[in-house]
Amino acid sequence: MRPRRSVLACPGSNPRMMERAAGSDADQVFLDLEDAVAPAEKAAARATIVAALRTHDFGRKIRCVRINQVDSPFALRDILEVVEGAGDHLDTLMVPKVQTAGDVAFVDRALGSLERQMGLARPIGLELQIEDGLGLTNIVEIAQASPRVEVLIFGPGDFAAALRLPQLTVGEMPEGYPGDLWHYALFRIVVTARAFGLAAIDGPFAAIRDLDGLRRSATRSAALGFDGKWALHPTQIGPLNEAYAPTPAQFARAREILAAYRRATEEDRRGAVMLGDEMIDEASRKMAAQLYERGRLVGMEALPSPD
Repeated sequence: MRPRRSVLACPGSNPRMMERAAGSDADQVFLDLEDAVAPAEKAAARATIVAALRTHDFGRKIRCVRINQVDSPFALRDILEVVEGAGDHLDTLMVPKVQTAGDVAFVDRALGSLERQMGLARPIGLELQIEDGLGLTNIVEIAQASPRVEVLIFGPGDFAAALRLPQLTVGEMPEGYPGDLWHYALFRIVVTARAFGLAAIDGPFAAIRDLDGLRRSATRSAALGFDGKWALHPTQIGPLNEAYAPTPAQFARAREILAAYRRATEEDRRGAVMLGDEMIDEASRKMAAQLYERGRLVGMEALPSPD
């Protein structure tokens, strides 16, 4: 699985921003047809997005387009025009405000028909946004609704609105609540994602200049096991790439645990062994292996061990 530490959002009506996004350090770019595009501009934005996908070199970035919600008057045309125009340059479609498995089935079947019609060699994946109470309630069925599903995404802005929370800044942690307001939603999303082999992505932090606030928000979801978070501006990419990767010390410790456990089991024929002051066993190996793999995917294998 390719890393998705930073997912850069880009309005589908802004050609210059899409060109800059293609050359950014983000792991993924999504070109937006939903909230970032005015209703009167959505038809024109589809053509702009198709041109961007076919023109710009996105390198190894995951290329995604966010369509409008499935019960809108725009979603079907979004799917048809984007996939017919640039389906061979597209990795995933993002579906916002998913509430039921039926929402996913609608997009899945439309994509299947288009892929067969166009003879596309590779299926287009789906990224699903959980943005209200109904979506979170139905998340297990949603996650299993199509083999195309790759990612579950938390949408804090619409989630706050749907729950009638007294908030005005997307992704903020309000004063007065004695804990992490988003813990339940985030933890349920990541547990469901891991149950079905999916990635889990945290939503945006809208105070773009507040990089300390962004880091705090990212650190919380990273600690829960999330793979990454949305960036609304290129300045947010660096802090996110750092927050969702192991530190050099963690990576070196994971490598040390794996080596010690391999020696214990293959040479000494022991199932548990002391490593310094800590006992390690098969559970330790599994913990170290997933962290080591996460680091390796972002190019940490060649890093020297810290002093």
